[in-house]
Amino acid sequence: MSNESHAPHTAGATHPRTTDSHWIRTTDATDHPPLTEDITVDVAVVGGGIAGLSTAWELTREGGRSVVVLEADRIATGVTGFTTAKVTAQHGLIYDRLRRTRGAEGARLYARSQQAAVERVAEVSAALGIDCEFERSPSYVYSRDGAERDALKAEAEAAAEAGLQAAYVEDTGLPFDVAGAVRMEEQAQFHPRKYLLGLARDLTAYGNKIHERTRVTGLHEGSPCRLTTENGRTVTARDVVIATHFPVFDRALLFARMSPRRELVVAAPLPADRDPAGMYICEEGTKRSVRTAPLGDGRRLLIVTGETFTPGTVDVPERIERLDEWMHTHFPVEETMYRWAAQDNDASDTVPLIGPFHPGARHTYVATGFGGWGMSSGVLAGRLLAGTICAVKAPWADLYDPRRIWSTVREAPTLLSQQAEVGKHFVGDRLRTTHVDSASDIAPGTGAVVRLNGQRCAVYRDDDGVCHAVSARCTHLGCVVAFNEAERSWDCPCHGSRFGVDGSVLQGPALRPLEQRNVDGPEGMSGRTAHRTAGW
Repeated sequence: MSNESHAPHTAGATHPRTTDSHWIRTTDATDHPPLTEDITVDVAVVGGGIAGLSTAWELTREGGRSVVVLEADRIATGVTGFTTAKVTAQHGLIYDRLRRTRGAEGARLYARSQQAAVERVAEVSAALGIDCEFERSPSYVYSRDGAERDALKAEAEAAAEAGLQAAYVEDTGLPFDVAGAVRMEEQAQFHPRKYLLGLARDLTAYGNKIHERTRVTGLHEGSPCRLTTENGRTVTARDVVIATHFPVFDRALLFARMSPRRELVVAAPLPADRDPAGMYICEEGTKRSVRTAPLGDGRRLLIVTGETFTPGTVDVPERIERLDEWMHTHFPVEETMYRWAAQDNDASDTVPLIGPFHPGARHTYVATGFGGWGMSSGVLAGRLLAGTICAVKAPWADLYDPRRIWSTVREAPTLLSQQAEVGKHFVGDRLRTTHVDSASDIAPGTGAVVRLNGQRCAVYRDDDGVCHAVSARCTHLGCVVAFNEAERSWDCPCHGSRFGVDGSVLQGPALRPLEQRNVDGPEGMSGRTAHRTAGW
């Protein structure tokens, strides 16, 4: 299409600011009771996102198992609640890479498994009568750089060879010119919370249980396995599935094979007749991902992502402004309605880790490393793990098996690079100093890491001017947290744990909150500061 430009727009102070996503705002809150007694089940699933709920549902309906889902907060409000909700087998420029690294058969198995997940969502939502706004839509990977045409053509060829309906094109529904794109048919998008709340209703209708506000803190592997919760309850189960996005238990050191990242999202109403009619992602330079969702009144909700950063990054507000401006420059949208952030974990060898937890595991399983494509991979994980537990091996089980060593060795440079980055934060963040010298310099609504009474503390001053101090050391492996000014949280740059300003765990792999610290005392208002960020 012709290059169309709209008036530049910068998000100002009068714009709405919210950390809720469209999916959370447009569904009712859940209220499943916390676990208050010891129980015994066939399978315990830790984590109530798309992977956990899909696994539990498959085990209930297809496997006939008794299942309990244990969720630390509320189901479908973690990573799954902040997705862009594309259900697609097109995961960027992946098939040409898989063809080179896994061979044609590996690429074909990946394509078959991911497309099967797309079809599973269609099948299940229809069978259960779930109105989850499921829409078929073509998916595109595009580039505006002519130098990328050969890469796009190779990707289209590899995807088609793998069995997908893919082709190279140079025309799209975007309101600007592209140099080329890979178009894939029969993909989909949906409302993830409506879908998962439907699964949850069916799951409990069959007599199985969901317990929210139930944080699991201990795992004993055996026959049977035992899980212990924060409030001292015990769950005994033959099999355990860890589906917490980043494993809260890491017997296999999977954290060394993954890197966390957060991605910002902005969304605004768009006239329905200006819908670009597809799901789009640009892989070059500054990524931009685009899709729309039903909104009513002759409008669609345009959802744009593409500003990616490591947890603990300090320039998040500037990234939000940049993304917001790009959306308003290229599309005739109304005022921005939503801003949120999603978190993903990238596996060092590209393929998610789904299967037995570690080489010695007999009854424990994991699903992680979805790399930004958790909707299809989460549904895939549900079917794969349920099948494994029920002794029905999927054709692609070996491709996703976390115990694969050959691919880990081959991807060693990526793995070493990831761990070097972790080491840089572990050491460097302890040495960093800036111009802020005391807690009294922290403005309302901002946070800083300050040395108080000889201890490195994460200090947040609320809008009323009251300081709240917690330990600055992440309770996972001890890295120093940094203040996320846009979301008002303490984030760990090493493995992606996130904490509230009161120290409570918002996102794992950390299990324990940051310890409380006393902001008062002889050094409480004059200790040196390790680093500081401004408020948003």
